[in-house]
Amino acid sequence: MTYMEETITSAQNPKIKLLQELQQKSSMRRKHGLFVVEGRREVERCIQKGYRLDTVFVCPEISGSEWTGEGRVVRISPIIYNKVAYRGGTEGVIAEVATQEYRLHDLQLPNNPLVVVLESVEKPGNLGAVLRSADAAGVDAVIVCDPLCDLYHPNVIRSSTGAFFSVPCVACRSEECIAFLKEHGIQILTAQLQDSKLYYDTDMRRGTAIIMGTESTGLTSQWREAADAHIRIPMLGITDSLNVSVSAAILMYEAVRQRRQ
Repeated sequence: MTYMEETITSAQNPKIKLLQELQQKSSMRRKHGLFVVEGRREVERCIQKGYRLDTVFVCPEISGSEWTGEGRVVRISPIIYNKVAYRGGTEGVIAEVATQEYRLHDLQLPNNPLVVVLESVEKPGNLGAVLRSADAAGVDAVIVCDPLCDLYHPNVIRSSTGAFFSVPCVACRSEECIAFLKEHGIQILTAQLQDSKLYYDTDMRRGTAIIMGTESTGLTSQWREAADAHIRIPMLGITDSLNVSVSAAILMYEAVRQRRQ
């Protein structure tokens, strides 16, 4: 149900201050159970996947129209919109959305699933980029173990271009994830340089979890020891690693290639 609540022209309005706090502070997102989504496309994808909109801030001068979707609608001026928008080019629509907490047992995986696991991911932009690639590659779930960034950070949503809403994303401890994968017969492939073989020489047609560590320290020993195989991407230049989102995309699409043969 949609209804117009008010028009806001002051940046000191409590609703505008709360919106900014939700964008900037994970503690406020947890306290209120809300996160921020910018852009008409992203908000529409959010609705399609069953998320509940709390408040939608609309700037008709930028969006070109009123908001006719669900949620409590607040009209804001272009000056206010430009002040609160986390990024440009978001079509004059910003929404506060109720969070949905998923657990490992909520995942409904098909036979021979393809899963991506990120251990201790630090940068929201990297997580968002992995989700974007995971959506494109048809990955069944992304599991974030021992996260060092908030899954509902605005930059996760932005860099995923809305894929955050299409790929099931769960946060948990590494020990829980390892037990879950083994219980479901999903092979664990850790991306690492040491004691590893080339990724394209590894069979990914069965149920597979691709495990990625941080760029600075890589994977912890518990993942390396739990692995069924260690895989690596050949590095032929002067650098010894790729951005984690690039590495993840390469490995995801190798699984896609093998499964389509």
